[in-house]
Amino acid sequence: MTEIPFSKLHGLANDFIVIDAREVTESLPQLAGAICARSTGVGADGLVAVLPPKSKRHDARFRFFNADGSEAEMSGNGIRCAAAFLAARTGTRKPLQIETAAGLKTIHILKSAAAKWLFRVSMGKPILATKKIPFKGEALQPVVGFPLRTQRGVLLATVTSMGNPHCTIMVGDHTAIDWARLGQEIENSELFPNRTNVEFVKVISRDEIVVRFWERGVGETMSSGTGSCAAVVACILNRLTVRKVRVQTPGGQLEVSWPAGKEVTLTGPAEDIMQGTYYYRG
Repeated sequence: MTEIPFSKLHGLANDFIVIDAREVTESLPQLAGAICARSTGVGADGLVAVLPPKSKRHDARFRFFNADGSEAEMSGNGIRCAAAFLAARTGTRKPLQIETAAGLKTIHILKSAAAKWLFRVSMGKPILATKKIPFKGEALQPVVGFPLRTQRGVLLATVTSMGNPHCTIMVGDHTAIDWARLGQEIENSELFPNRTNVEFVKVISRDEIVVRFWERGVGETMSSGTGSCAAVVACILNRLTVRKVRVQTPGGQLEVSWPAGKEVTLTGPAEDIMQGTYYYRG
């Protein structure tokens, strides 16, 4: 048995366990599957392992794991939770330079009080090239209005990447479709070699959308940072919204901005809710 100190945080009810992984010798994918289990572990949508950066110019390196133990390239909510974990321990208020599998990310601390934080994350430019997403469907780039065949008919999809793959579907009413079952089917479509995250988007106005999320390796979640970014990118590519959008999720509101020719930015909260020790039995 190994004792592993942890913190649990959430970004709009998308919850993560964060650990200092410098002295963890166990397999991180196996640990993620065990500690994220809702009944037999601590329970969370994902695990974030905080590690020393590869470059001394940066503050840390984050690795993201889904609840099923698979590793994700990036997590918009997870990176805010881990940033709160790091800032609370170092006392820093300067912008954080964080290495991820999706590249270097800059995180600005906008507010902090009583274990609650507000961050703005520079998420990078969206990836629209099919080979880099990756996406195997034959389509023009960017992939907008792709006729995606499902067991429930053909759906028009916008396919992008925020460092991790996303498939965005526009809907008129979330209650009129079984979007969770569709999400599970699309996640595992052969068109996505690395599987995909799926967003179902209802446009409310030119600057507001409502989104439901099916996350790769997790399932239905109350919120998603990269999913919100991908949803806004898809809306802009489809000329449905302006470039700064309020994203309403079941867990609360995020703000996403994509200025022409620049990076996507994500603004949202993180809250520290628990600290403890997990007894890992391997």
